[in-house]
Order: sequence, then structure tokens, then C-alpha cells
Amino acid sequence: MKTNLVGDSGQKEEASKEKETCGMESLNRQGNMDSNREDGRASLILTLTLSNVRKTELSKAAKVFEMFETQIHHFETRRAKKTKNSADDLDIFVECEVRSADVAVIITSLRRVAEDVKTIREEEVPWFPRKIQDLDKCHHLITKYEPSLDHGHPGYADLQYKKRRAFFADLAFNYRAGDPLPHIEYTAQETATWREVYRKLSSLYPTHACIQYLDAFRQLEKYCGYQEDHIPQLQDVSRFLKERTGFQLRPAAGLLSARDFLASLAFRVFQSTQYIRHFSSPMHSPEPDCCHELLGHVPMLADKEFAQFSQDIGLASLGSSEAEIEKLATLYWFTVEFGLCKQNGSIKAYGAGLLSSYGELMYALSNKPEYKPFDPEVTAVHPYQDQDFQPVYFIAENLEDAKAKLQNYAMKIKKPFSLHYNPFTSSIEVMNTPQKVKRALHQMKEELKNLCLALENLS
Repeated sequence: MKTNLVGDSGQKEEASKEKETCGMESLNRQGNMDSNREDGRASLILTLTLSNVRKTELSKAAKVFEMFETQIHHFETRRAKKTKNSADDLDIFVECEVRSADVAVIITSLRRVAEDVKTIREEEVPWFPRKIQDLDKCHHLITKYEPSLDHGHPGYADLQYKKRRAFFADLAFNYRAGDPLPHIEYTAQETATWREVYRKLSSLYPTHACIQYLDAFRQLEKYCGYQEDHIPQLQDVSRFLKERTGFQLRPAAGLLSARDFLASLAFRVFQSTQYIRHFSSPMHSPEPDCCHELLGHVPMLADKEFAQFSQDIGLASLGSSEAEIEKLATLYWFTVEFGLCKQNGSIKAYGAGLLSSYGELMYALSNKPEYKPFDPEVTAVHPYQDQDFQPVYFIAENLEDAKAKLQNYAMKIKKPFSLHYNPFTSSIEVMNTPQKVKRALHQMKEELKNLCLALENLS
């Protein structure tokens, strides 16, 4: 992973501490403001009541919006539920965009010409990507493990290695959504490091890895050039994942912040490094490298249940507070990185931090650590070890059960809005108007109708 990520020796990276129209009363409750836009503009949702609109009140309200150069996205009127002056009173719902600096003033101005002007100022919502192209902004690095900045890094004194790492970093920073993934000509030394890691780990997989991992690993050997003497290319692996679960890869320069990395998962994008660990320490890396990504993460992302599990964590992270991000990152740590599950009466590994670490994979399935059942409420606040092997691992009954428990946990995260992922446009829709909810329901209805028809044909 790119936050709470792990290398392959048991020395883990440090966790980043970083509506069908439903009535005006419910609209009042969902009023909210996002004033954290990078362009200095704020999205504003409000309700108000205009009295006796046959006179001048409607034009006065319109003048307020015009004066502040308001961009109106949705404007809805209906007869007021509680008329105070005449039958011409109107309740109005507005979804708009204004300059952040004007928010307070526009609300004050509207209160001079309207009644019951309501907006709920929620706690400021952190910026989050709304479309897959926005991931171009999600590349904030945790720099502790940069070879040039960490005296304990195996490549700290190796000028050639640091130069090579800078080359990979430039490729990732210059990458934009839609670009072809960079093709890398790996050196003989890098391939030799990969060979040693690949050979040792693959000897453990048949007895230690879960069935889903083993099935995918065989397919990767067959179609993506997974072998001792060849480091797979991201474009080949990304194509493989896209066909199976809709996930795709994107080059990363190093250890990303928790918020940025989790946000990428919401779009079924996995940010992957392309560099190889230093040759002097083939079985240990203080940061994620392509051995960790390709051997640990990729095979599991080819499984549909696990792919959905990963995306669900990403979706839960969007717009969440720093405290919730830390909990989600901890959940990721104990599942996607160090998760164990029951299969055929045995315990098997599905976490990438285990499947890319020979030492910890053997340790995790020995009689030394403590096992606890996977419970998101407990797991999310459990202290973890990022300098040595985990003393405690959480065991899922199966991947489907883990996914269901995670979804229930995510529903309890408080946010001033609901989100819907649109797979056709690879975008996030904020469900803050009845019309948006209605459109999403209509789409689901059509899909359900097709599935029912298919079932009917089969029977």
C-alpha cells in the first residue's frame, strides 16, 4: 500500500498520521456547504421561503444571486408548505456555486429578502477527487523513505541508485490520467534482485497463500510474464486487471499519503511503484517497491470480491475527517496488507505485506502471533507494529464476509453528503439533491430489470 505500507522484511512503513422529491423539510436537513474548493469557490446548498412572489420578492432574490455572480446548478420551487402571507408563498431549493469569500454575505443578503433561509455549515470537508482525472492531484508523498533523506535507507550512499530512483520519480510525477503507462528497461542488477525475491516467495505460496491468490498468480505467470528472470511491465499487468475486475495501475513516485492512496482506490486505481529495492537488501525494503506491488497486491486485485473490498475502503475515505482516514488506513493495514482468512479448515494469507515478505509470511502462519476475528470496529483502532512483525493478526471468515462487515462500518462514517460511484464515467457523484438520487435509482432499476429478465430466461 502507499499508506501504512510495508516492505518485504517485516519492517513496515510508518502509517501516515496523516430523491424522488422528498419534501422541503428533508432538503433543509441536507443543506451543506463545501468551502474547501481549490479554485476559491464554494458549493452551497440552501433553502428559503419567498412571500407573495407576484410582487417583487422573486426578482429581489434573483438580484442577490446575480450580484454575487452565482453559478446556479439547480433551482427548484414549490408552493410553500406553511403559508404565512398568501397562497403565492414559495419554498425554494438552490444548489449553486459562489466565491468562498462571499458565502456569509450572500446568506445575509438573502435573509433581507426572504424568510427561513437555511444552510447547515458542516465541518469543513477535505477536498477529494470527483473524477478519475483528478487523481493527477493525488501524489503527496511521505518522504521519510527517500534514499536521499533517510540515512538508514539501503541506497542512501549509492549515487547510482539515487539517480535511478529520481528517474522513476520523474516518470510518476509527469504521468497524467490517460497516458500510456511507462515501459521500463530494467537493468541486469534489478532483475537479479527480483529473481531472488520471486524464487524465495513463490516457494511458500502453495502452502501459505489463499486460493484466490494462487488462482490469480497462475494466470499472471501465463499472461503477464511473471517469472524469475522477467520483471512484469505495468501496462501488461494493468490490462490484465482491467479485464478481470476493472482495476488499473498508475505509476507512483513512492510512499503516498493515506488520503491520496485511499482516494485512488475509490476509482479502482492502484498506485504502483516501478522501482526495485536496493540490491544489497533483496529480502528487505523500508518502503513499497514493485516486488511488493506485483507480488503482494496485484494477484489479489484480480479477485472480484477483494477488488470490491478495496474500492469500498477508497469510497469510504472520500471527504472523511483526518480521524476517520487514520481508522480506514489502520483497517487497510490489518486487511489488505496483513489480512488472514479461513479456508478449508486452515488459515491462509491474503494481505500483500505478508505475501511479499518471506519472513513475516512464515511467522504469521506459525504458532507465535495472536489471532483475533476480523471486526472493523475493533480493528480500526487497534495499535499496529510498523518496525517488526505484527503481534496480532485479524482473521476473516472469508473475503465476502470481510467485505460485508466493511460496508456496514463505512455506512456509519458521518459525512454531510452521500456519494455514488458511476462506473460508466469513472466519476463520483455527490448525492445532495433529490434529482441525483432519482437518477441513480432509475439506473439501478434498469439494471435490476435486465438481471430479472436474464434469470427468467434461464428458468
